[in-house]
Amino acid sequence: MNTYHHIARNKRFFALLILVFAISAVLGCASEQSDINVSAAKIEEQMKQSVKLDKLKKGDAHKLKKLYDLGTEQVEDFLLYTASSNVRADEIVVIKVKDESQIDSIKARITQRVDAQAVKFKDYRPDEYALVEKHVLKVKSQYILFAVSADTEQIEKAFDTALE
Repeated sequence: MNTYHHIARNKRFFALLILVFAISAVLGCASEQSDINVSAAKIEEQMKQSVKLDKLKKGDAHKLKKLYDLGTEQVEDFLLYTASSNVRADEIVVIKVKDESQIDSIKARITQRVDAQAVKFKDYRPDEYALVEKHVLKVKSQYILFAVSADTEQIEKAFDTALE
């Protein structure tokens, strides 16, 4: 009987040990993500190393409000580039939200923009429509990336690198 109790006690000990490690890993990863604090300027700098942004027009808070209906109450920092002409679909937006609970509503506003751009370009400029359809919409911690470009892969990699 002693052997049985010894084995049972060891099993409980190892189960408890595994549980402690699992909880530590989950908490460690969760806190690691929310500790990210990078400025939009640093993300922009990283993107400029990978992608040429000179054909795009840099946007301000007024343009962000006009395109996405987002203001300072939701957005802590941002980076916005749009096509210099309305016949092009290129657009890059990085938003650092003030409150992570607003991410879903901000993503919904970006999706509305995607839908509007898709309608605009579908029959008029099929090549631009294809770019809109292959857009990137990604969330990492409190940052949102939205990109419509032929260079979405490089933009996404630059975004990820800047937030490491």
